[in-house]
Amino acid sequence: MSAPSFHDWMRNAQSGMEDVLATLLPPDTAAPARLHEAMRYAVLDGGKRVRPLLVFAAGELHDADRNALARAAAAVEMIHAYSLVHDDMPCMDDDALRRGKPTVHVKYDEATALLVGDALQSQAFMVLSEAGNDPARTVAMLRVLAQASGSAGMCGGQAIDLASVGITLSLAELEQMHRLKTGALLRASVMLGALCGRMPDAAETAALDAYAAAVGLAFQVVDDVLDATADSQTLGKTAGKDAVDHKPTYVSILGLEQSQALAQKLREDAHRALLPFGDNARRLRELADLIVQRKA
Repeated sequence: MSAPSFHDWMRNAQSGMEDVLATLLPPDTAAPARLHEAMRYAVLDGGKRVRPLLVFAAGELHDADRNALARAAAAVEMIHAYSLVHDDMPCMDDDALRRGKPTVHVKYDEATALLVGDALQSQAFMVLSEAGNDPARTVAMLRVLAQASGSAGMCGGQAIDLASVGITLSLAELEQMHRLKTGALLRASVMLGALCGRMPDAAETAALDAYAAAVGLAFQVVDDVLDATADSQTLGKTAGKDAVDHKPTYVSILGLEQSQALAQKLREDAHRALLPFGDNARRLRELADLIVQRKA
């Protein structure tokens, strides 16, 4: 039987992820019901699920267990959702629209939004700890997600981002910010998927790191291009906000055409990094194409 098309594979994974997340999030009938309702509002029925897709694609490198992959994918998506909830709050980026819906602090209130993020972070680690892997691998996976989420990863990148409003960054400084803010969690997604199969050796880890670094940076470059060229309805969030807020972006530093060229180069770098894995990395290659060629 031939493998499904990338479109079918992606749709099946996204649909399955929605069901998994709905199961692994606390029910909105359990106390505190309002907090649980807001958690589910923040996570379900929206988003491209790029990070779970990376988990599943990396799992195909070594025929990983599907249940372990589903839990790893859910955990990383919960971390991502919590980061968006906090990022949208008035003390951060102050946005009213996310995934085509009112942001959590607008739909509920700021205190609830803060607690939603806190609770989703805890839920992510609980879900990952119960994935059924052996103890050594479980500890390795928890460490990967914790490092990607903290001050040496996503939170650190956000801190740099907030401190950079209205100032000029060099290209190297901008790249470092986004390797932490966006790239760290994308890298964690790839590594978590691989770890669900078996512990990768040093050469495999280096190849996966190179791939993840390329797609992580490409994701942000394309985000900056879309923020400057697409409308809010297409994006599902407020378009043009980076320029209004005087935030440094690839477009503001390199210009539109050079930013688009950089995204294509990073796509090629990602493909090159996967050569040692042969056809087993087919879905990872297709995801690199999706990340660069997306329109929203």
